[in-house]
Amino acid sequence: MELGMIGLGRMGGNMAQRLLQGGHNVVAYDPRPEAVQALAQEGASGAASLQDLVSGLAVPRAVWVMVPAGDPTESTINSLAQVLSPGDVVIDGGNSNYKDSVRRATALKEKGIAFLDAGTSGGVWGLKEGYSLMVGGDAATFLRLEPIFQTLAPGPDKGYGYVGPAGAGHFVKMVHNGIEYGMMQAYAEGFELMQAKEEFSFDMAKIAEIWRYGSVVRSWLLDLTATALGDDPSLDGLQPYVEDSGEGRWMVQESIDLGVPTPVISLSLQARFRSRQDNSFGARLLAAMRNQFGGHAVRRVE
Repeated sequence: MELGMIGLGRMGGNMAQRLLQGGHNVVAYDPRPEAVQALAQEGASGAASLQDLVSGLAVPRAVWVMVPAGDPTESTINSLAQVLSPGDVVIDGGNSNYKDSVRRATALKEKGIAFLDAGTSGGVWGLKEGYSLMVGGDAATFLRLEPIFQTLAPGPDKGYGYVGPAGAGHFVKMVHNGIEYGMMQAYAEGFELMQAKEEFSFDMAKIAEIWRYGSVVRSWLLDLTATALGDDPSLDGLQPYVEDSGEGRWMVQESIDLGVPTPVISLSLQARFRSRQDNSFGARLLAAMRNQFGGHAVRRVE
């Protein structure tokens, strides 16, 4: 099949390469000409603009948008809507808010353009291992383009699927990332507790390796944890600063709106916020309160 690809960052570029390796024709565009040239050397057809990309695709066209969520995705899809034709398809594979995907699907449908929101997981390993794809939108459009998803997935019969109408794909990806927050936090807390038990002199990398096989807590995240600890057992080269890309916040807000308790995921998000505070006022106030009511010692700034 033929597919237009917009956005050749690390993940978008890897996805395009996997499609090329699977025998699909890819017409690629990115604001960085060097990124387009690099993929052209892999066998893609390069485009110098969105109009050029659309002109290079056979009708009906399918265009995969793989750019940062928010304004970049909004402006890209709005621009595509001006140059695509009825019967064409836009696929958003980024981490968009599902509410934006519902809105975009409605706006594109008025122009006769179909929309699929493809929640995509796999990170930098996707080129080799394949991507997990959670697709929402028109079911008939999904079936028509299924060979693309089969190529990107870990296998033609696993790791991808149609999950519901427009917005459903990004909603499922939002929940996926929220669960990821909780799993990561649990591993981090457990290993920190073992690191604090100094009299046992635990070898963290070794313990991670033990858990990777046969344990009920084994997972790909644990595999990656073992690799990280093997490379730098003390992690001295890293700062304790953890970003969030938005999905965790959206999921916690959804849990509030729907009245569904998600305490583990909510607390894991709060822990990320705390990691960014070099000198937390709240923590200083806690120390001051303990000093006031109990005379507990405090550590003064020298």
